[in-house]
This record gives sequence, C-alpha cells and structure tokens, in this order.
Amino acid sequence: MGLAQELGSDTPFTAMSGSEVFSLEMSKTEALTQAFRKSMGVRILEETEVIEGEVVEIQVDTSLVGPSSSVAAEGGKKKTASTSNSSNKGGLEKTGRITLCTTEMETVYDLGAKMIEALTKEKVTAGDVICIDKASGKITKLGRSFSRSRDYDAMGAQTRFVQCPDGELMKRKEVVHTVSLHEIDVINSRQQGFMALFTGDTGEIKAEIREQIDAKVAEWREEGRATIVPGVLFIDEVHMLDMECFSFLNRALESDLAPVLVIATNRGISKIRGTDYKSPHGIPLDLLDRLMIVSTVPYAREEVYSILKVRCEEEDVEMADDALELLTRIGMETSLRYAIHMIITASLLAEKRKSPQVEMEDIKRVYGLFVDVKRSTQFLLEYQNEFMFNELDEKMLGDFRTDGAEEDHEEETQDMEQA
Repeated sequence: MGLAQELGSDTPFTAMSGSEVFSLEMSKTEALTQAFRKSMGVRILEETEVIEGEVVEIQVDTSLVGPSSSVAAEGGKKKTASTSNSSNKGGLEKTGRITLCTTEMETVYDLGAKMIEALTKEKVTAGDVICIDKASGKITKLGRSFSRSRDYDAMGAQTRFVQCPDGELMKRKEVVHTVSLHEIDVINSRQQGFMALFTGDTGEIKAEIREQIDAKVAEWREEGRATIVPGVLFIDEVHMLDMECFSFLNRALESDLAPVLVIATNRGISKIRGTDYKSPHGIPLDLLDRLMIVSTVPYAREEVYSILKVRCEEEDVEMADDALELLTRIGMETSLRYAIHMIITASLLAEKRKSPQVEMEDIKRVYGLFVDVKRSTQFLLEYQNEFMFNELDEKMLGDFRTDGAEEDHEEETQDMEQA
C-alpha cells in the first residue's frame, strides 16, 4: 500500500499473491497476462471543444403545454384520436437562457430542458465559473469568481475561487485519459463492453484482440496521441508459482509493454513447485539472474521499540514505559508479530482492571496466557507421547531436545551474568 501511495494515482499498480493464479477460473498464463496488462497504463490525449466562462445570469421560463389531439369528422360526428400517453398529456415545459462572459466578451445561449436540469444538479448560480463540453453536454463547475469574493452569501470552507476566464468563450482543450491495457482489452472483447469491468466477468481474452490493441496503441504513440505509462506489478508469495509460470514471466519481461516487476518471498533454499530441483527462494536461477535482489536484516532493539510505540498510538492504547520495554524484549526474543498482537489483548486486561494505561503486570499476564511459536514447539516436544498422533522420529526428537537444552543453558548463563 505504501508503494502504491508513493507512485501516485496516475501510475498503475497491481498487487497479487502467487496462490491467486491457481484459484481463478482461467489458465495460469491468462491470469498472469491480465495482471501484466493491468499494470501497463496508456495516457490518451484528446482534444475537445468546450465553452468556459463566468455565469452572469440564468433565466428559466416555465410554460404550460396543452394536450395534443386530432379531430376527425366522420358522418357529422367528431371523433378524438388519442395517440401515446406522453404526447397527449399536458405538462410544464422549461426553457431558458444563460449569459456567460469572459474578460473580453459576453454571449447569451438558449437552454433546453436537459441543460436546465444539469445546471440545477450542479447548483450553478450567477458568479460561478463553469465549463460545458460541447460533445457530451457535461457541465463542470470550476469554482467561484474572484469578483464575487466579497459577496455576503453563505459559503462553505470548500468554496474555491478562480479567475474569470480570458479570451473567447469557445475553446479547444486537451483532455488526458489514463486507462490500462487490460481495460481496453475487456471493452473490445466482451459484448457488454465496459460493463464487464464492473461485473468482473472478464473471462479469457483472445490473443488476436490483444495484438490488434497493441498495434493500435503503437499507432497512437507514433501520432503523438498516446503515451505508455509503465506501472508496477507486485507478486507476493512468488514461491507458490510453478515452472510454467516462471517460464512465462521470463518471456513476458522481454516485451516492450512490460511493467516493473516486484516479487517477494520468505523462502530460503527450497524446491521449485512441481519439480524436484532446489533453488534459492524457490525461484529458477534464470529468472533470479534478471532480478535485483534487495536483502533484508532483522530489526534492532531501538527499531522494535519505535514500531511498538507507533502501534500503540495507532491502537489508541496508553502503555507505561516499563511495560513497553518488556514488550520490546518479548518482541526481540519471540517475534514482532507476537508482540504486536499482545498490545490490544493487554489493553483489554487493563480496561477490565479499570486502569487508564497498560502496566507490566498486564503484559506478564498475556505472556502467560498466550504462548509463542517457540514455547508451543517446546510443549509439543515435552508431551509428544500424550498426543494421539506423532510423526517425529527419535533422531529429530533428539535434535530438538539438544537445541532446546543449548538455548536453556545460554539463557541461564545470561541470567547469571546479569545477576
């Protein structure tokens, strides 16, 4: 999430897990292809004619329209021929005029019923600076004119003041649309068009459609109408992918329309899924050769203390200094996640005691109630014969006991030195 925030809203960012590839109702390569194309943006430049100016006056006239009927004389009798219900019913018809101005000119435009409704919806009044798209009729309120800044009307804090436009009312503006390649694929491949983006029923997209879209985008780039925005594809738990997926990633990274690929894994030397070959991080060596590997180091004591302090502020938990020091020590000896989970549990104990802050006794109480992985493993080793099923052989059991004894000896030595 932090990476996506730093990139900004215009840069495509796609996050996925390696296990998602096998849970979708499509082939593995199709799922990865869609993820790649979601991470590639196309910035399309489009010129449109707009009317931009300050509203001087809005006049709306309402007229009564009578029912329409046709009278036919037949055998000396009058017969009224009724048409559709909408055409023979009377009603109110709205017409109006709007006066727009710039620093150099002023023009009056006639308004129809739809434009009057759009102006009412946007709550446009005299003194507002608006922009009207001639092609679609969309009205956008840009703000309030500086000439009306001294008016004593009720205005909220969100009121934005802008300068009165200069030049002519009719202008040609460049509008920038940023869409992903996957969105273009879906719009051109499904019968319901862009509605498939909302339903999520994209399905598999034919390669011929993607080739035509790539050719069209390349043509737009040569004409200067579009630019490519390379995004970021983040794949977590990448060790869950198999050899077929890794081969596809190797080939896809060589394409011109390839995003920046960021992968994460917590595996060491492990088997590549679906094979008997071992490799660092469970990733084939030919793909590792293409990557820039970022090494990580364990947190220092001061860093764990700062993280836990920030977490307490986020959880709105008041914690004593000695309790936070004890929690930091627990986080260093066990794991940071275990220490973070203890914060809210200790706050519940403090709330039960009607204490305004978490004390050291609350941390000790939680530490005794909920065990970490190391103590849980030690418990299993001690009472492994009491369980119904046990698959530890004697050699592994001896290794675990030896490691546990060495750790206990080291802890006793440290306690004696401190004493």
